[in-house]
Amino acid sequence: MLPQQISTILADIAAHDGREVVVAGWSRTIRDLKNLAFIDLSDGSAFPGLQIVLTPERVSNFAEIVAEGSGAAFRIRGILRATPGGRQPCELEATEILLEGATRPDYPLQPKRHSPEFLRSIPHLRPRARLFTAVFRVRSETAHAIHEFFHDRGFLLVHTPLITSVDAEGAGDMFRVTTLDEKEPPLTAAGGVDWSQDFFEKKTSLTVTGQLGAEAFAQAFGRVYTFGPTFRAEHSNTPRHAAEFWMVEPEVAFADLGDIMQLTEDMLRHLIRTALERCPDEIAFCNRFVAPGLLERLEKVAAASFARMSYTEAISRLETVKERFQYPVFWGSDLQTEHERYLTEEVIGGPVFVTDWPRDLKAFYMRQNEDGRTVAAMDCLVPGVGEIVGGSQREERLDRLEARLTELGMDLGALDWYLDLRRFGTTRHAGYGLGFERMIMYLTGVGNIRDVAAFPRTTGTALF
Repeated sequence: MLPQQISTILADIAAHDGREVVVAGWSRTIRDLKNLAFIDLSDGSAFPGLQIVLTPERVSNFAEIVAEGSGAAFRIRGILRATPGGRQPCELEATEILLEGATRPDYPLQPKRHSPEFLRSIPHLRPRARLFTAVFRVRSETAHAIHEFFHDRGFLLVHTPLITSVDAEGAGDMFRVTTLDEKEPPLTAAGGVDWSQDFFEKKTSLTVTGQLGAEAFAQAFGRVYTFGPTFRAEHSNTPRHAAEFWMVEPEVAFADLGDIMQLTEDMLRHLIRTALERCPDEIAFCNRFVAPGLLERLEKVAAASFARMSYTEAISRLETVKERFQYPVFWGSDLQTEHERYLTEEVIGGPVFVTDWPRDLKAFYMRQNEDGRTVAAMDCLVPGVGEIVGGSQREERLDRLEARLTELGMDLGALDWYLDLRRFGTTRHAGYGLGFERMIMYLTGVGNIRDVAAFPRTTGTALF
């Protein structure tokens, strides 16, 4: 029989008070006071642990249990006691303890503060650290909230392929997928790799986005979204970039840029409010130990109206103080994090959409504005982080899209199916992408993407 989860006990202490319960988990700490001992037990179901009280009179193997340390696994039977006014709301008076898995003195997670760098070296054990208990509980609740948000608004979930023959962003930063012999691949008469002999009989890669497939489904179902892993072979050794990350990508038919900005605003409010409501202990921990001021920042954004300004206006604002920035600012330059944070924290004092970007900074599929030099794109910037969502109205005009692909030297044949969407009953449509890990960074205040992914994949790092 499965043990009870600590979360169910803490959710209704009165119903369990004075009753026998069975729990199981791992010790965070064991305090031995000779004839009395305390175990801080965590089973992962709740951020707080459950205090176990044991004595030699009630627990026959008392000496064996207290000889263990942090990280040992126990199954415990006992009587739950409410402790109003105590440091913990309740405690379990143990009557029987089974040592399921002993630990050793060299267990890496001793009860002290550990640096994120050290914890990254043991990603298989760091979920037991309090920081990661908080982070991954927030991550789980946020993932659930994403599905709730789109389901409640009539969106269809689409699982787009992870293996693709299309460079959807046109940047070429893709991981190759092949079964060919790496030492002696088959060659064409011209001396190149003969991809026709590969598994898919063509060159394939891991996808950088699910967007193009989602666009196809949006032209049948109206409102769709994808939520899955994406891969970028970028040599970006920064705290905000990973080679493997999860993306949330809605696509909406009959929608323009304004429609998806509103959808973005509604979604971000929903995710923030959900985290505050369902993970109060986790957010409080992060506010105290990770990012002081986090709670105030989240509450402010959840209640704020999102401002809007054009890219041109943003550059004009930044140019007035350009001497304070490390990276140069001029029309046509991309915005760096320092620029984004200045706009949100000092110009606007809250979240802002920056719209109508230079077309040369954005992907081929974005709708060209009538000025001939900008596209109907938006980046959503938030205080403390900068960009958190990027999106656009898609180019639905066949001639404009073909011309842009030709201009960029892209293969129209490989994208003929995508062009078909413009030939047969096309509609205006728009969508955006939310980097899920960046959202978790924002909600927890964690400053490095490596610390919000279970087993991070970054340049030079692929443990396990």
